[in-house]
This record gives sequence, structure tokens and C-alpha cells, in this order.
Amino acid sequence: MTVDKAGARFGFAGLGQMGGPMAANIAAAGFDLSVFDKAGTAERSPDGAKPVASLDALAAQADTIFLSLPDGAVTLAVARDLAAMQDRAVSVVIDLSTIGLEAARQAGQILADAGIQYIDAPVSGGQSGARAGTITVMWGGPKDVLESHRDVMMAICKNLFHVGDEAGHGQTVKLLNNFLSGTAMAATSEAVAFGLSQGIDMKTLLDVVNVSTGQNTATSDKFPKRVLTGTYDAGFKTKLLTKDVGLFLDNAKAAGTPTEIAETVVGLWRRCDAALPDSDFTRIYEFLNRKDGE
Repeated sequence: MTVDKAGARFGFAGLGQMGGPMAANIAAAGFDLSVFDKAGTAERSPDGAKPVASLDALAAQADTIFLSLPDGAVTLAVARDLAAMQDRAVSVVIDLSTIGLEAARQAGQILADAGIQYIDAPVSGGQSGARAGTITVMWGGPKDVLESHRDVMMAICKNLFHVGDEAGHGQTVKLLNNFLSGTAMAATSEAVAFGLSQGIDMKTLLDVVNVSTGQNTATSDKFPKRVLTGTYDAGFKTKLLTKDVGLFLDNAKAAGTPTEIAETVVGLWRRCDAALPDSDFTRIYEFLNRKDGE
């Protein structure tokens, strides 16, 4: 049964680059939404949402709480806080964060022990996708819970995939996706640099590749829209992509799957993040093309 918009109460914790736009889309769709952000709720609260003063207040007012948090440590801290609360209405937590398999499994167990259903549901599509409501959600949790929340989920996303029944399944798909995205961005930066060195126009080489076998998300989206234009504004930080590819490498090692390419890619992104702190991840093109000493 689908959650009734008129009766359901939702909460959203974490109103940053991704969480803010997603919460705004839920509120704009007419759902009852309370919001909280430790960094400052009032100034981050979207139109139509009700700001609350604490996580406790959010848990007391919402039946389902969405999380959009920076890492596993923060998610686990929130999970422990929610589990310890006595006066709470929340029965479902939908975690939209990218935190890795182990943290998702731990959060799921902490909340399950407190009688709260945890859903591992990371997203892909960047800040522009979060604003437009076109992100992809990778749902790791019971399918019946997905179906009961389909309407509110479709307020924030274009593509909603049930990838598995357990916490960690969503993280698996998200991490491999971001590893592929990070690899494509780095490899395309090197390929474009080679083309330019031989006197080929960037737009021309992108046009050719995008109807040929080398086409990827970097050639079709990031380079034409963010690098060729010089805007470098994909809305996803280098430090976050570096975190994600690092999580992929750690989890692939734990799984015993091949990591030769990942080792190289992760090392490259870590160097880029150190050299260009707080940068948009598309600036890896600039990083790879810097002259020695710059």
C-alpha cells in the first residue's frame, strides 16, 4: 500500500548540497516534511518544510526519516541516537548517503534492534540531479517498504531501482557506479589532453567519441557541459568522489575481487584532492594538465 500523502509524516536530516535540494522536492510535492540540520536548520530549511530544533524533535514528529549525511561515522552516530530515543514516532529510516557496506550493515542492525526499519538507498546524479529531481536511487531493503514509499521517492528521483533486500546492497551498486564514474573522468582527462596535443579541437574530438565506442559519462556530460565551458560546476566535490572510490577499493579488497585499476584510480584522486582542496571533481582535468611545480 502506498503511503498516503495526506496522512504520512516525513522527516529529513542533513540539508547540504544533496540533502537540501532533495528535501525541497519532497516539500514541493506536498508531503508533510520536518527538517533538521546540525549545521543550522533555519537558514537551510526549504520552502514548505517545518524546521525543528533537534534530531529528537524530528524523530518524535516523523514516521519516516530521510538521511543525507557525509559519511559512515555520522550515519552510525545518528542511528545510535535514534535507537536510544524513548519518545519517537519514526519506524523507517531511508539513508540516501554513501557510507560503504559495513557502515550500512551496522546502521541496519542498530536500528533493527530498536524496532526501526533501515533502508540503504544511496543516490547518483549530483547536485544538478538532486535539484531537478532526476537522480537515481539504489534501494537496498524490503521491496514492500519501497512500494509503500514509492510516491515520496518519485518526488526526488527519476529512476528508482530495487537492487536487493539487505543493507549493503545499495552501497554495493553506488560504489561500483562511482568508481566507474571516477575512472571515466580521469581517463577522459588524459585522452582529451592527448587529442589537444595533436591539434584536435576539443569539441570535435568529443563529438566523434560520443558516437563511437569510447563514449562515457565524462565525454557525453562532464566535458561538454563543465570542462569545455570552463565552468567546472558539476556540483560534486573532489573530496566526495575521492571518498567514494576509496570505499570501493576498501570493499573490493575485503571481497577479494580485482583491484589493480582501482589502486591506480584511487591514488590519482587522492593526489588531486590534496592539490585542489574543495574543488569540483571535474577539475581533475586541470590537475592532470598542470605543469610541474604549478
